[in-house]
Amino acid sequence: MTDRLDTLFQALADPTRRAILERLSRGPASVSDLARPFDMSLPAVVQHLAVLEAAGVVRSEKVGRVRTCQLDPGGLSRAEQWINERRTAWERRLDRLGAYLAANPASPEETS
Repeated sequence: MTDRLDTLFQALADPTRRAILERLSRGPASVSDLARPFDMSLPAVVQHLAVLEAAGVVRSEKVGRVRTCQLDPGGLSRAEQWINERRTAWERRLDRLGAYLAANPASPEETS
């Protein structure tokens, strides 16, 4: 799972790829439509899409001469699950620290 997460986070690290994902969150789009707002060649946008597809967050389908891309909702769920597991672990640690501090208040001479 670590390799898949690494690939996913590497894909999300690039601002162009995040912008593409943001656009696809509004619905499917052709590669040409996705490339329009960027100051780069169409092959460069296709390379970004290939990274997103390899990471499992975008799917594409070619019909005739038009390649249409859409989000793969399950792709981001791996990152969400990993982040939530980390958050849960830290919340438990902080809860234990809070309980310890509540049970062992500092005496006035320890705080000065």
